[in-house]
Amino acid sequence: MVDDTWSSALHRLWQAASRAEEVSALADDVYAPLLATPGVHLVVGTRWEDPQILRYMRALRAGSDSPVITATARSVPEAAVREPGDEPVVTRIPVAGLDDAGWPEAELLRRTPEATFVVCTFRLDHRGWASLGVGVDASADVAAVEGRLAQAVDVIVACHTGIIQRGREARRGADDALLAEASLQMDSSLDVEETLRRVARIAVPAVADGALVHLLRSEGPEFVSATHVAVRQQRALEEIGRENLWLAALLARRSEDEDTVFLSGPELDGSPFADTAEATEATEATEADGDGDGARPVAAEADRHSTVISISTLRARGRVVGSITFVYQRPEARLPGSAFLRSLATRAALSIDNALLYELRRHAVLSLQEHLLPSQLPVTDQWDLSASYEVGDPMLDVGGDFYDAVPRPDGSIALLIGDVCGRGAEAAALTGLARHTLRTLLEQGTDPGTALSRLNRALRQERASRFLTAVVATLAPQADGTALLTTCSAGHPSPLVLRSDGTVSEVLTGGLLLGVLDDVSYESHEERIGPDDTVVLFTDGLTESREAGGAFFESILPVRLAALRGFDAAHIAESLTQQAKAYRASGQDDIALLVARWTGVPPGADLLPHPLQLVKAAR
Repeated sequence: MVDDTWSSALHRLWQAASRAEEVSALADDVYAPLLATPGVHLVVGTRWEDPQILRYMRALRAGSDSPVITATARSVPEAAVREPGDEPVVTRIPVAGLDDAGWPEAELLRRTPEATFVVCTFRLDHRGWASLGVGVDASADVAAVEGRLAQAVDVIVACHTGIIQRGREARRGADDALLAEASLQMDSSLDVEETLRRVARIAVPAVADGALVHLLRSEGPEFVSATHVAVRQQRALEEIGRENLWLAALLARRSEDEDTVFLSGPELDGSPFADTAEATEATEATEADGDGDGARPVAAEADRHSTVISISTLRARGRVVGSITFVYQRPEARLPGSAFLRSLATRAALSIDNALLYELRRHAVLSLQEHLLPSQLPVTDQWDLSASYEVGDPMLDVGGDFYDAVPRPDGSIALLIGDVCGRGAEAAALTGLARHTLRTLLEQGTDPGTALSRLNRALRQERASRFLTAVVATLAPQADGTALLTTCSAGHPSPLVLRSDGTVSEVLTGGLLLGVLDDVSYESHEERIGPDDTVVLFTDGLTESREAGGAFFESILPVRLAALRGFDAAHIAESLTQQAKAYRASGQDDIALLVARWTGVPPGADLLPHPLQLVKAAR
């Protein structure tokens, strides 16, 4: 082969190297041109893992069409002395001087014992090295052969470096995509348990074969979630996370450590992840007994790959919220990097912390909301009373809906319901002011219109920046078995009356909103209700629940209420609330209902005392 032929071959080699996904794909483009060099009768290459493990040997002899693998993986201890440094090394050795203990190529070269072996040894990456050599006879220009070997090795090294770089870029892109998807998945729920389950599920099997998530409590790590690619290992991993003392002690020691740590081999001795003969035997015994659903040792599922675990601390906003433990039963090359695990742990920690903070806020809001409403309603034989309250805002700011039922000195009962504009702390303050002001006035026997006027005056004096609506209804038993319903409204939705025959009527009301003008008076409306008639008071969260087509629940409320004829107050209140929730595709206002069914018991009958009276009597 003349120089311009080699130049063309070298050009083709560079082109092949730019497209190759594996270095071994260059064999034809490397071996054939070298074998065509005058004086060369054999080309042989070796690939080594660590200093002394021969991964394979590939050779092409004169007269052959393509390189063939002539040796498979085996240990060659004496070859460790051949391991190169950072730069390629070219060596000339007489074939007769080759030692089989360190030169597996010798068995191929001895067919021409008088030949010389010219070999270039070079490092591909931190895990191994390689060599490319030729057997030449006396006619060869050894210096030219050495130059061609060096040039070929340069292409091979550049190809391998490019493959590694492209692999890293692809891995980085995949990691970034996984982190982005993980953030979306974990942030899509504010439920603590669901967030924790998603943290474990997202990582398996993309990151690891198994995952355990622990929260850090004052008493130590608390297991909350686990998942594994092997179904039979799911229960085993959950049991480890919940009960294993070795893991609990390890997590407790690492609770403040920010770095991700990898543990393998002897570091896992005494743990449920150890690769032990006992674990394998236990697995085989379990399978032999036919108990295929039993919990198996995690390490026994590792096949030929040693088990590795990593532990990452979940830290968010300057505090540790827990830890995530990954279990790997895969080749080392497929283990994630520490930087990736730290990023995943940071995102998981923020999602978990957000869910925890949301949960704390939810409990605080619900507790505050509970204290803004009566703890119980009066119990008598005359009235079947019940209420329902449904928080509608997903952000869970405390709402301004309120209701109450107040026994009055004359034996009647006053029902009140209202809605403060807006949400939050200011709305809560006005809610408390409105409910307790009305309750106090009504308990003293004040008529509904006067009670609303005095509340309006109080709001104006307090310079309240929000208005509110309210309706007050008093129910007074009559001697003929009916009850007198007196209703007074301040801009609130009109109550409905469900008659015993199933008809539904609206109580005519009117009146200005509370807190808008200084001097306002409110007129009352009176009508009679009979035995088993039911009065329903509600806030606009019920009527303004809106379906996808745009219709409001208000349009079908009378029909839905009529269908509840014959049911008690508790069923009516709960049913209407759930129907409105199921109906609405939009609208997130709170829903409050107060339902009173008149039993028809006349005045003077033996009535059950009010619970508050029972409490006072007990004292």
